Amino acid sequence: MLTRSGGQLRLAPGAVIGIDLVAALRLGEALGYDAAALAELLPAGEAGLVRALNERLSNEAESQP
Repeated sequence: MLTRSGGQLRLAPGAVIGIDLVAALRLGEALGYDAAALAELLPAGEAGLVRALNERLSNEAESQP
């Protein structure tokens, strides 16, 4: 579900700040997922996704000359 929401990232210069949760909920509903379950799980998934993407961006920036 989160990988399908990749086009809904909220970005700031040099960082990912989150995903558009409304769009992600709508996408999940369209795919047949339970909206209540998504509302509970998406914020935790978003936090992990943001942390991982920002770590990757930071590592890539450090490795560039």
